[in-house]
Amino acid sequence: MRRLFVALRLPSDIRSLLLATMGGISGARWQSEDQLHLTLRFIGEVDRHQAADVHAALGAVHHPPFELALNGLGLFDRRGKAEAVWAGVAPQAPVHSLHKKVDQALARVGIAPDQRAFLPHITLARLKSSSGPVRNMMESAGGLSSPHFKIGSFALVESRLTPEGAVYTDLETYQLG
Repeated sequence: MRRLFVALRLPSDIRSLLLATMGGISGARWQSEDQLHLTLRFIGEVDRHQAADVHAALGAVHHPPFELALNGLGLFDRRGKAEAVWAGVAPQAPVHSLHKKVDQALARVGIAPDQRAFLPHITLARLKSSSGPVRNMMESAGGLSSPHFKIGSFALVESRLTPEGAVYTDLETYQLG
């Protein structure tokens, strides 16, 4: 079985900018440079036959290239407890459009649509219940922004969970345009 997701990979200068914002929250599990991405669609566990179907379906997705920029920081929380720190992107419309096309392609090969609302973001840190306060980091880097950068492809990524965290391997890259 393979644990798969579909992602936008970020240019190295944008990853460097994100890495420079990380810090200031004790107990946070910060993402490594290789882990920084924008998830278009989490697929989950599939066998090798279904993985081949997913690859074929994603190869049929057509969408024009577009530009994004980093746009602020946010928090995911559950019952008032912060669980993750993320960076936003703008504009969101082209990401939503590509997400919808990916979802439709996956539905054609039997992958049920994701029931959660889609919020384009780049996870920066996962927080444990023992993580320190996030207010200082949010105040110092909350206005995070970047120049626009081009998104010309998306990737099918395998995620292997290890005690040190997830290891991501790009299985295939699909060009936009």
